Amino acid sequence: MTLAEKAGQLSIYSDPMRIGTRRQINPDAGPKIDDGLAQRIREGRLIGLFNGVGAAEGRALQRLAVEESRLKIPLLFGADVLHGFATVFPIPLGEAASFDPGLAERTARAAAVEASANGIHWTFAPMIDIGRDQRWGRVAEGAGEDPYLGSLFAAARVRGFQGKRLTDADSLLACPKHVVGYGGAIAGMEYNSVEMSEQTLHEVYLPPFKAAFDAGALSTMSAFNDLNGVPMMAHRPLLTGLLREQWKFRGIVVSDYTADRELVMHGVARDDRDAARLAILAGVDISMQSDLYNLHLPSLVERGEVPMAVVDEAVRRVLRVKKLLGLFDNPYRSLDPVVEQRDTRTPAARSLARESARASIVLLKNEGQVLPLRKAGQKIALIGPFGADADNLAGPWSPFSDMKDAVSLEQGLRSVLRDSTLLKVVKGCDPEQPIGGGLDEAIAAAKAADIVLLTLGESQDMSGEAASRADILLPAVQQALAEAIVDVGKPVIVLLRNGRALALEGAVRDASAIVVTWFLGTETGNAIADVLFGDHSPSGRLPVSFPQSSGQQPFFYGHRNTGRPQTNPKDPYWKARYRYVTHEALFPFGHGLTYSQFRYGEPEVGGGKMAWDGPITIRTKLTNTGQREAEETVQLYIHDRVASLTRPVRELKGIQKVKLAPGASRVVSFKLTRADLCFYDATMNFIAEPGEFEVWVAPSATAGTPKVFVLAGL
Repeated sequence: MTLAEKAGQLSIYSDPMRIGTRRQINPDAGPKIDDGLAQRIREGRLIGLFNGVGAAEGRALQRLAVEESRLKIPLLFGADVLHGFATVFPIPLGEAASFDPGLAERTARAAAVEASANGIHWTFAPMIDIGRDQRWGRVAEGAGEDPYLGSLFAAARVRGFQGKRLTDADSLLACPKHVVGYGGAIAGMEYNSVEMSEQTLHEVYLPPFKAAFDAGALSTMSAFNDLNGVPMMAHRPLLTGLLREQWKFRGIVVSDYTADRELVMHGVARDDRDAARLAILAGVDISMQSDLYNLHLPSLVERGEVPMAVVDEAVRRVLRVKKLLGLFDNPYRSLDPVVEQRDTRTPAARSLARESARASIVLLKNEGQVLPLRKAGQKIALIGPFGADADNLAGPWSPFSDMKDAVSLEQGLRSVLRDSTLLKVVKGCDPEQPIGGGLDEAIAAAKAADIVLLTLGESQDMSGEAASRADILLPAVQQALAEAIVDVGKPVIVLLRNGRALALEGAVRDASAIVVTWFLGTETGNAIADVLFGDHSPSGRLPVSFPQSSGQQPFFYGHRNTGRPQTNPKDPYWKARYRYVTHEALFPFGHGLTYSQFRYGEPEVGGGKMAWDGPITIRTKLTNTGQREAEETVQLYIHDRVASLTRPVRELKGIQKVKLAPGASRVVSFKLTRADLCFYDATMNFIAEPGEFEVWVAPSATAGTPKVFVLAGL
């Protein structure tokens, strides 16, 4: 291979030929290759293209590569397939609320089948950054605040995307992102710097990546941020030292969109050429969109600034991945127009979209058992900007969504009501702006109704990349609408549409019932109706803590205790808390109600002693004491009472979903080993220390009564 051809295998560009995305998802940057694309392919000056779709069009481009280029190296087609393709599943944060990694594996598999049918080999997903500051917009794309839950979902989504064999035509190469710490951006501001300890990095932000690689992921994407002053695009100790030398990762590392060029603005590269040098030496194999590798790698090698061996090894990794995908044996895999027609928007995918959306819904509050609703004999006012809305169903990062027959909330409700004339739908306001006469019309509708469904929250442009928020309150116009409607005096059920935890205030916080519906995708209305009218009991749990106030951010359940915790809420002085807000969640991680009630028995902790090299079994009797069948999410937490470093007040170590009929009981068992008790000490050794541990079996991160067991020494 010539140096130019090698640089080409390390360069990828947005597809200018195939119409893929339905809206702009990246800034205009990099070379305009529209006119010269065919020649670039013939000259072997690109690894492939991304965010273009279409099997026939992709086949034509692939033909140029394998029939008209010198080396006949096939193209690799990538895309941002985060939570579905044409059929849209709940945003990843919403799906994480299911606490069901198996469900995430199934939706990722369905997305892979649909995307690969449309000419895609590689997805830039899953996004597995831990999100502990809800001001950060990209919380919507991950699995929430907890590394244990995040690791389960990371591995599940990798398995789902990649399927049984990478060579299968319906396999998508997974790309867990972003390495690393992106979710720890200071103040939750997009693209901001990250400052964190080595212990936090290795205990919180890296475990989902290790889980994803262990599940077979053969690509990853570096992050935009700097970490303790070193931009990730130039972070050789992590991209090469940790990933490749310590973890033995054998896949490819791709930059984020023009992130190599941004090394200049970070202030660590003199110019674009220097940025290319730093990125390739750090271990970034593929430059996305900037063209820096094509422009500068040949001269960098020729002048001895980058060893040829570094470039050769990067190219070998790229070619190896293409081989593992079967592209050398069958370059036209996933480029069959017949399969594209057959496997896009299938009834099975729609059915799964409804199931996953239903499982993602979280019931936060249900005072007076106002839910479930009756299907007849009840006048309902559906008020708010998202009642009839069809523009904000998919959520952020759904660029290929085909929402022409997606189900709005209004449509879902009308399909269930026996007399749909009893449903009055009033917008009241837009998501961030008032509308003329809207408030008066909404008040009139509330007065005429028996019950009000108040649909509030975020438009899909308010979450996702470049959508950080200085506060996480509802927009003022929506809060004003809520206050006016609650003043009418009718029972109010708040339905939140959101891509992050929100700080709820006033009438919204005080509503009779609160339901978190996230962005649920294609089957939004049907799934919500399934839950509201009681055909399915809600089963979702919060993967992020809902704070009392925006000012608590960053906020997460697994914080350290401090030397002055507030153990008595009546004692507000000289404690770790804010002046008017306790250091507690409004609704904690793991919280969620069903239409039944469950009683947890006192946990049994295996005799209270755990051998150094043996497990301990934790058992609890769970009983459905309500009148309906329902599914409970049983959670296991631990706390190391005395350690050489301060430890989180609780750490999630187990999840089980248990469905019980009314009056039924089941013994739920968890097993812990010494590895579950380990942490990184002051010298970065991963160790467990003998001593007492508290353990909870509980329905949330703040519920339950602890039992104690002792880890014996050697």
